[in-house]
Amino acid sequence: MPVTAGVEDAHTRAYGPDADALRRQDPEIADVLDGEARRQQDSLQLIAAENFTSPAVLAALGSRLANKYAEGYPGARYHGGCEYADAAERLAVERATALFGAEHANVQPHSGSSAVLAAYAALLRPGDTVLAMGLAHGGHLTHGSPANFSGRWFEFVPYGVDAESGLVDHAQVRALAHQHRPKAVVCGSISYPRHLDYAAFREIADEVGAALIVDAAHPIGLVAGGAAPNPVPYADVVCATTHKVLRGPRGGMVLCGHELAERIDRAVFPFTQGGAQMHTIAAKAVAFGEAATPGFTAYAHQVVANARVLAALLAGHGLHITTGGTDTHLVTADPAPLGIDGRTARARLAAAGMVVDTCALPYGDGRGIRFGTAAVTTQGMGAPEMERISALFAAALRTDDDARAVRAEVRELAERFPPYRG
Repeated sequence: MPVTAGVEDAHTRAYGPDADALRRQDPEIADVLDGEARRQQDSLQLIAAENFTSPAVLAALGSRLANKYAEGYPGARYHGGCEYADAAERLAVERATALFGAEHANVQPHSGSSAVLAAYAALLRPGDTVLAMGLAHGGHLTHGSPANFSGRWFEFVPYGVDAESGLVDHAQVRALAHQHRPKAVVCGSISYPRHLDYAAFREIADEVGAALIVDAAHPIGLVAGGAAPNPVPYADVVCATTHKVLRGPRGGMVLCGHELAERIDRAVFPFTQGGAQMHTIAAKAVAFGEAATPGFTAYAHQVVANARVLAALLAGHGLHITTGGTDTHLVTADPAPLGIDGRTARARLAAAGMVVDTCALPYGDGRGIRFGTAAVTTQGMGAPEMERISALFAAALRTDDDARAVRAEVRELAERFPPYRG
C-alpha cells in the first residue's frame, strides 16, 4: 500500500463533533450531510480538482475561529479580540513561505479565482493586454472568459498547444508576446497534464517587459511535495488554491517577492475582499504543516505514479490520452475512439459511481474527460487499484446498459479504502 499524507481515524461523524446537536436542530441539513458522506464513501472521487482533507483540517474548519471577524492583517486589524486570529494567520504565512520558498504569502483569498483577481488588481489596470492560455486549450475562466471579470476588464490574447503533440507552443507564445506587448503573461491551466516550463515563460515575459503571473492552482500541491517544478523563483506572482493535491481547505493564496508584497496585500484587502475567513486560514496553516512532512512528499510522488499508471492502462483500453500521458495528478482523454463524447462518458461513469469532469479538447468539436488521482491516493490506493479502476472505467464507458454490476464493484473497492476511518 502506498504511503499517503495520512488518512487518520476520524474522531467525528460526517459533519463534526456536534453531530448530535445538528441532528436535533436541523435534521434536513443533517440528512444532506449524511448523504454527502455516503456519496464520498461508496463512489470513486476522480475529479482532478478534489481531494480529502485530513481530520485535523476539518477540525480547524469547524473551530470557533469561524465566529471571529478579522478585517485587515495581523497586528493591524479593524476589530478587537484578534490575538488568536493573528497567531493563526502568522503561522499560515510562515508555513507557506517556508514550504514554497517565497518571500511573501497572502493566505486570505477565498478561492483561486480570488487570488488571480488580486494579482490582476495589483499589476494591471482595466484595458491592459494580457497573454494567457485560451480556454479551448485549457485556460481557466479567469484567463479571459467573456463571462468572467477577466474577459470584461482586460484585453486577453490567447495562446494554445501544438495540434500534434498537445504541448504548449512556446514559439507561438513568443510571437504573440512580441506582437501584442502584453502587460502580463499568465502561465497556467486547468487541464494541461504536463509540467509547464516556467523558465521559458519568464524569458518571454522579460523580452517584452511583461509581468509573469503563474496560476498554479493545480500543481501547487505537487510542488509542495517535490513532485513538480516550483514556479516561485521564476514568477512575479504565483496564485494557487489550497485544496486539490495540497489537501487543505477550499481557498486560495498568493505568493510573491518583498517588492510586490504591499501591492498584493492591498489588492486582497481592502480592494477585492472584506474580512478574512479565520477558520479557513487556520485550516490552511494545518495543511501547510502537513505538506512539509516526509509523508506528504511520498504521497505527492505516489499521486503522480498513480496518474501515469492509470493513463497508460486507459490508453490500452482505447481512450486517446492527450499528450500521450501525464507528468502530474491529472489526465485528459478523448473517448471518441470508443464512439462516445465527453458528456456521454461522464454520465456513464457517474452511473457506475466514478466521478469525473468534462474538459475542452483543443482542435476538436467535442469535449473530453478530465480526471485525477489525488483523492484515491489519499485513500491509500496504488498501482493494483489503478489497474482495477481502469478496468471498471472501460467497462462503464463501453455500454449504456444497466451499470449496476460495475457500480457494485466500484462500491466494493471504495469501501475497502474509506476516506475517513472510524
